[in-house]
Amino acid sequence: MRHTFTFLLLFLGLAGARAQYTAGNAHSHNDYAQAVPFEKAFSLNFGSIEADVFLQNGVLYVAHMPREIDTAKTLRKLYLEPLREKVLAKTGVFGETKQHLQILIDFKTPATPTMDALLRLLREFPELMNNPKLEFTISGNRPPQEQWATFPACIRFDGRPGFPYTPDALKKVALISDNFQNYSQWNGKGIPVAKDLARIEEVIAQAHAQGKKFRFWATPDNVNTWKTMIKLGVDYINTDKTDELANYLRTRVQSQFQADSAHTVYQPAYRNNDQLSKVKNVILLIGDGMGLAQIYSGYTGNFGKLNLFGMLNIGFSKTSSSDSYITDSAAGGTAMASGKKTKNRSVGVDSTGTPIPSIADLIAPLGMKSALISSGDITDATPAAFYGHTPERDRSKEIALGLLESPVSILVGAGQEHFEGMWETLRNKGYTIEYRLSSLDTIRRDKYIVLADSAQLRMAQGRGAFLIKSLKAAIHTLERQHKGFFIMEEAAQIDWGGHVNSVPYLTSEMLDFDQAIGEAMRFADSNGETLVIVTADHETGGLTLLDGDISKGYVDGHFSTNDHTAVMVPVFAYGPHSLDFRGVYENTAIFEKIMQILRRYQN
Repeated sequence: MRHTFTFLLLFLGLAGARAQYTAGNAHSHNDYAQAVPFEKAFSLNFGSIEADVFLQNGVLYVAHMPREIDTAKTLRKLYLEPLREKVLAKTGVFGETKQHLQILIDFKTPATPTMDALLRLLREFPELMNNPKLEFTISGNRPPQEQWATFPACIRFDGRPGFPYTPDALKKVALISDNFQNYSQWNGKGIPVAKDLARIEEVIAQAHAQGKKFRFWATPDNVNTWKTMIKLGVDYINTDKTDELANYLRTRVQSQFQADSAHTVYQPAYRNNDQLSKVKNVILLIGDGMGLAQIYSGYTGNFGKLNLFGMLNIGFSKTSSSDSYITDSAAGGTAMASGKKTKNRSVGVDSTGTPIPSIADLIAPLGMKSALISSGDITDATPAAFYGHTPERDRSKEIALGLLESPVSILVGAGQEHFEGMWETLRNKGYTIEYRLSSLDTIRRDKYIVLADSAQLRMAQGRGAFLIKSLKAAIHTLERQHKGFFIMEEAAQIDWGGHVNSVPYLTSEMLDFDQAIGEAMRFADSNGETLVIVTADHETGGLTLLDGDISKGYVDGHFSTNDHTAVMVPVFAYGPHSLDFRGVYENTAIFEKIMQILRRYQN
């Protein structure tokens, strides 16, 4: 019983040593049934390809049942001749790779005559018999093990668990295989029951103790099963879905995140939280592309802790644009910045193309100051919506010119090239211009622009604590303003990670964003007059979480698209009037709620 419990703990955790699985671990079961036998699996770099053979009139035919024999489908034509072409051309596994290829031949007719026919046929292909990267593994009706040592080196055998092989015969065993149904009736959903898992673990361990690879046949054939087989340590993943398995293995590295350590989360004081008291400052934190799965990836990757989860008031934002069920960042950002639904690709204009004022414009007459920060290009859609006005989001220069008419006091991010030719005018408007992020440590002016390419490095590339540093600097500058302030900070690259379907990318960006969220909460508790709102403009990637281990900081995800989706996104709120953000509403309501609150207390 203790053994079973220990295995369950190991099974449910991350099998870190299995991260190296590639298409070389894939077995094309009944490959001859594929629309393009051999060529498809070979082009996908499968490490093992199976062919069932029947001996008739001295010819080896490839088929599953005798009634399916087609005289045009021989082992020679479908497998050996194409193999020789690949060997001579030095393509695929026969090129400059370390991978080997196994052709598993399942004898459906008596062993001795079938083996004799195979050996006669192989002698016509010396390029195959003498190739160190290729072996033929015999399954099904195998000759007696006493004969195995007499066969050429390229001939190996498919063993069975628990069989008493002699030492010489064991040397000829290429792998151990068995019918999965002998161990479990699992349907591929969830995980096998504990009793079955213990039996499965035991048979795999026995094969590995003999120094042999292991394969199951008759397993369920889906992503969850493949993932489970990998975690169990099965060496060859059995499939009839060659394209799907190859894609899963190819993208596996990008589908998993493993944390090295956790960041400490802030312990909220909940000062004036749930109170309908004065709001002097608003901090709007936008996780671009951040949906519930991205958030939970961060939670899992931080070993079960997030600053964001310290917020008690939660709502949902509907994100459609005026012309599409699925918004882009331009329309999504404009809805939050200006309270108007607009067309996709439009920044700071309504659906007719007419410029509309943003929060920054509307609070300036109230004596409030504002700051915009992004871990991306500051002229990109989301931050641009708070100061730019154009029907086309790619007009970066035109967006940058919008700053000349904007009351925004602080601008921090990347994209300095879009402001070329404007620096003198901006200095005349009172801005201090800096091109290094390190200047945030020393800058003391009330108006400044800090633009550096390093702001849009990935966290994995060493961007560091840019979001926290920028937020602290902006707060430090703006809190000197007696009338209060508005800060919009965007974690731009959660979205980028979704677009490239990378769980490590988006999770590391989510964790960085959460640390900035903690800093905003800390500041809100320091004065009790700051409202913090955390939301997204949309979800990106259609991310679902297939597996994870909170105790290990491990996440395994899968994407349905490399684009945005239409799912609602959460809205978290902290501080006074955070109650106002409960419920389900249009993304334009975020603007409306912010402005209603600020006008109430700033007049």
